[in-house]
Amino acid sequence: MEFLMNRKKIIKKARRIVIKIGSAVLAGDLHSGVDESLFSNLAKDISHIIKDKRKVILVSSGAIAIGMKRLGLKEKVKSIPEKQAVAAVGQGSLMALYDRAFGTEKIKVAQVLLTHNDLSDRQRFLNAKNTLQTLLKYDAIPIINENDTVAVDEIKFGDNDHLSALVTNLVEADMLIILTDIDGLYNKDPKRYRDAELIPVVDDIDKFISAAGGAGGIYGTGGMQTKLEAAKKAAHFGVPTIIANGREKSVLKKIFSGQDMGTLFLPLEDRLTSRKHWIAFTARPAGSITVDDGARNALLKKGKSLLPSGIKGMEGEFDSGDVVKCTGPDGSEIGRGIVNYSSNELKKIKGLKTSEIEKALGYKYFDEVIHRDNLVIR
Repeated sequence: MEFLMNRKKIIKKARRIVIKIGSAVLAGDLHSGVDESLFSNLAKDISHIIKDKRKVILVSSGAIAIGMKRLGLKEKVKSIPEKQAVAAVGQGSLMALYDRAFGTEKIKVAQVLLTHNDLSDRQRFLNAKNTLQTLLKYDAIPIINENDTVAVDEIKFGDNDHLSALVTNLVEADMLIILTDIDGLYNKDPKRYRDAELIPVVDDIDKFISAAGGAGGIYGTGGMQTKLEAAKKAAHFGVPTIIANGREKSVLKKIFSGQDMGTLFLPLEDRLTSRKHWIAFTARPAGSITVDDGARNALLKKGKSLLPSGIKGMEGEFDSGDVVKCTGPDGSEIGRGIVNYSSNELKKIKGLKTSEIEKALGYKYFDEVIHRDNLVIR
């Protein structure tokens, strides 16, 4: 009873919600593409949420599933060009289904296609943020998908679970809901063990991540592992996540009425700011800096900034303002941060005191190579 009361309190506070719906929910069997009735049911559920003065952002898979159906393909495509072509065929039809379903509910929708580069670059990240904020201001539902027709590594290595977690930070959401084809997180694989039990709430997600596994379905690239990783990213931003069965009738309506649906992942109390969340999970490191034991201890135990005196070396070519990894003498990653000097400049000032920077370079921008405010310890 206490859990249900806390759950209702958490859900009541959520005013801006990111909902991710996967191919495992939208797609039928191998030959049937997507289940079009689910779009109507989803629109009705989201209409119920919006009427309660909440904002919704939808992250949707399904383009490849629809493209396979329209092209008459009976086996999952494997090569990158094939996946890009199939996604290009399916994306328009996917949006048409959403437009028709939400139009019946008198709700406007907008297509937003993103690649990882749109979010890893800080300026493009902020541009995307402003676009989405404006769409919400216009009471339109952004329907976000990876731009699979041009993104190579996003198709090969990425997934919409990961994207939904990044979008949660991008739009400063209060809750992430991941709809999949099972009821939530179990203590063991429910497809293999009849005595598997659903876990209603998780307060320490890290201990579950290493135990989760399983490959994606015929259309998907993620399993429970990727969903747990997404919930972890959201938790670091101070956002709760619910993983629930998207094929359950009126599942969203039930969730927001306070019913015990799916698994609730509680957020971390020591949350990262939006900027630090971007540094930790969204930005792609342009290189790495190796520090000595003294600097390692100062970063990990004393909460200090990184100074040039503690730098032993670096890898890669990067500019001032790029995100880089910080590694210890043994090569293990300590953290990530925004660097104040380029790799070429660091080659000249590594190991020096801050008072010697100007003499070595002819100028000095900062005392710190990475300021503590721009550093996230891993």
